[in-house]
Amino acid sequence: MENLQNKTIGAFVAEDFRTAAVFSKYKIDFCCKGNRTIDEVCEKQEIDSKILLKKIKEALSAENSNTIDFNSWPLDLLADYIEKTHHRYVEEKSVIIMQFLNKLCSVHGANHPELFKINMLFTECASELAQHMKKEELMLFPFVKKMVKAIDTEAALVQPPFGTVSNPIAMMMHEHDAEGDRFREIASLTNDYKAPDDGCTTYKVTFQMLKEFEENLHTHIHLENNILFPKAVVLEKEFA
Repeated sequence: MENLQNKTIGAFVAEDFRTAAVFSKYKIDFCCKGNRTIDEVCEKQEIDSKILLKKIKEALSAENSNTIDFNSWPLDLLADYIEKTHHRYVEEKSVIIMQFLNKLCSVHGANHPELFKINMLFTECASELAQHMKKEELMLFPFVKKMVKAIDTEAALVQPPFGTVSNPIAMMMHEHDAEGDRFREIASLTNDYKAPDDGCTTYKVTFQMLKEFEENLHTHIHLENNILFPKAVVLEKEFA
């Protein structure tokens, strides 16, 4: 592995998802801000780049290789996977988490007013993601699948109403950034999802669900920002 310090965070994770655990440990955003290099992120977050690279190499040399190589998947299969796995997860978990947050606000809101802000932020997130995913499912993903089919069958590609695939991708990435910022605020308000000493079991379960939701969202955004989107842009150029 050459010139690792100039390699982007997103490229590391796209090539081997085991590195995601290392970046998460150091609170490095590999999904929305995956276009930064090791040097850039270490300088900004005051991390020793030698230590970080050592941890990355350890993760890559680990014998456990249960990680799925999404980077090698056909784009139509990857789009289907994102929709059936991550989109369905968001739809199912959002309803449950909002119910739990409403209960926490009603029981613990007087002593923990930050719960109302957390509830508001997550409700906004659920609403925005619902619209975001529909745009992907109805507009972007079908076009990606049409490109793959056109390549496989050597057929002509009909020009989409949005012009070039880069246009909806830019919109999706902007919306990803917004949700990344929203969840950073939620993580801060929850003290990195640690329930207070007077928190009941429901309190702890809710914060754990929020943490898992954020982790799932990071993987979701990573698969799009660092793999599906850039490859879709490259694929479209074959029709130029």
